[in-house]
Amino acid sequence: MKIAAIVPAFNEEKRICNVLEVLSKSNIIDEIIVVDDGSSDNTYGIARLYTKNVLSLSKNIGKGGAIIKGLQVCDADIMILLDADLVGLTEEHILNLLMPVIKLEVDTTVGVFQAGRLFTDLAQKIAPFLSGQRVITKSMADDIHSFEITKYGFEVAISRYIKYQKLKVKKVVLFEMTHVMKEEKMGLIRGSNSRIKMYWQIVKALSFDIKGR
Repeated sequence: MKIAAIVPAFNEEKRICNVLEVLSKSNIIDEIIVVDDGSSDNTYGIARLYTKNVLSLSKNIGKGGAIIKGLQVCDADIMILLDADLVGLTEEHILNLLMPVIKLEVDTTVGVFQAGRLFTDLAQKIAPFLSGQRVITKSMADDIHSFEITKYGFEVAISRYIKYQKLKVKKVVLFEMTHVMKEEKMGLIRGSNSRIKMYWQIVKALSFDIKGR
């Protein structure tokens, strides 16, 4: 059984090493695939320090598209999807997300932050289906190739797909983990504008055709 990690990243040169460092030390991960989604910084160069499997996209196509690009070059049986700006990721988190799927207890898992930061904890408690920390199987990956157009609505689309296909999903609590918010990365004005754009993409994903294939 081959297990791969897929990390979509856009302008994450200052943060992605925190994720890749942990992944590179994990004995259960066979392959790390980073998708540099048209970054203007050195995300690609930093990622190459940890894995040779770095896809460099010429322009930013959005999170959904970046994930699908990663899935297209991945031949693993099980894939863990992780955001590039995680804070507090540990090998235990990775195992907790993967093991229920490896043991065939469930079809897929989704990670939910707890005891990380008040704002991100609250956001994921209200809407756990927006989490980017997930484990999917090859059969799921083969079935969601059209989800690239959902961009930041990818998590909503895949959550709806799981419900439509009646797949068994487990929520995994990720203790003491969080991520860097857009306003912290870009400043208040640019970050807020980016967040509004993200929310709009999420709303659009609510009407996306999630039947797969």
